[in-house]
Amino acid sequence: MNTKASSAAILLVDDEPHVSEALKRALRREPYEFFTATSADRALQILADHHVDVIISDEQMPGRSGSEFLAIVRRQYPQTIRMILSGQASLDAAVRAINEGEVYRFFLKPCNPTDLVFTVQQALAHKRLEEQSRRLLREYQKQASLLARVEKHSPNLLRLDTDEQGAVVLDEADLEGNATDLLAEIELAMRRR
Repeated sequence: MNTKASSAAILLVDDEPHVSEALKRALRREPYEFFTATSADRALQILADHHVDVIISDEQMPGRSGSEFLAIVRRQYPQTIRMILSGQASLDAAVRAINEGEVYRFFLKPCNPTDLVFTVQQALAHKRLEEQSRRLLREYQKQASLLARVEKHSPNLLRLDTDEQGAVVLDEADLEGNATDLLAEIELAMRRR
């Protein structure tokens, strides 16, 4: 495990441990926590026990190919970024990895360390943007639901009248009844943000 505060967890899957060690060396300056597995089955055990942001898997492994493994990961852990590393690039392997595992990147062995570092950084930035987008969408949906309830309870309450300078104009009718309670609920919801 990296002694720096880790910003992401990386799972390296290769039946040849020296390949995983070489990948760790290439990424050593990055604040990542590393997990390694020598088989797809062991990697699935690690995924069951730990949050993993990125998987870099060998394609040719005994028991289960990297693309078969990543197809399982895609179904069970869809937010995990999946990459393939292959010493024997074939069009069939690349198509299978893309179609079944929806891989982010297909590397050839030996891969360029700088390219590897940049690609992992880029993938993690993309993942953070997707997570932020999902969070903002959930927040928007909550607020839209609240506004729909307010509008249903008091039609036209959310309609704003403005004067010539654009200032909001309220009259006494706007403040009657439960409208003030609903305004308080809106204000409370906005403070929780």
